[in-house]
Amino acid sequence: MDPFELAAQSLPILLQGTVLTIKFALLSMVFGLALGIVIALMGIGKIAVFRGIARAYVSIMRGTPLLVQIFVVYYGLPGMGLSLEPTPAGVLTLSLNVGAYLSESMRGALLGMPRGQWLAAYSLGLTHRQTLRYVIGPQALRMAVPSLGNSLISLIKDTSLVSVITVTELLRSAQEVIASTYQPLPLYLAAAAIYWVLSTVLSALQRHVEQRLALPAKH
Repeated sequence: MDPFELAAQSLPILLQGTVLTIKFALLSMVFGLALGIVIALMGIGKIAVFRGIARAYVSIMRGTPLLVQIFVVYYGLPGMGLSLEPTPAGVLTLSLNVGAYLSESMRGALLGMPRGQWLAAYSLGLTHRQTLRYVIGPQALRMAVPSLGNSLISLIKDTSLVSVITVTELLRSAQEVIASTYQPLPLYLAAAAIYWVLSTVLSALQRHVEQRLALPAKH
């Protein structure tokens, strides 16, 4: 069979895997962002124990390969009495991993806010928590948008690793077709093209969000 014809015939199967890839990335991004905000707040807080926990978490998650983390969660946790299906295990691992990177993005954005912003909020009678929630947090989130967008684009590609625990996302779908056709090149190229399209669309979306959130230019 012609390679292009094979890729075209396999497109519906690949698109099914693509839908799962997008779901994985979005779920992991939402959970990872929530976790990242918590870890970032712990990292800039005044409680030394929480700061230590935040630093240790970030160090472990950034210092070990994502593939190893997937194996630990899926194959290792059952030894401790916690057994997860492939999909929840994949989402959990991706969320834990991206949460570490997002926490550093948020922590940097929070620490980058001018001290005058804090002092102005305190002068209005706001508490530390209210200042974070209503003044510092929204501005820091705006500053962190480029980094958050880059993390989401990386996450789209990282979802390919969950194929090792039998999750039928895009890469796994391509591998299953290859197993029956014995023509890896056109299928892997088709999968790569879909990843590229997803990354390009997300990059365009990121630029649009950055433009919408950009501060008005000074004249």
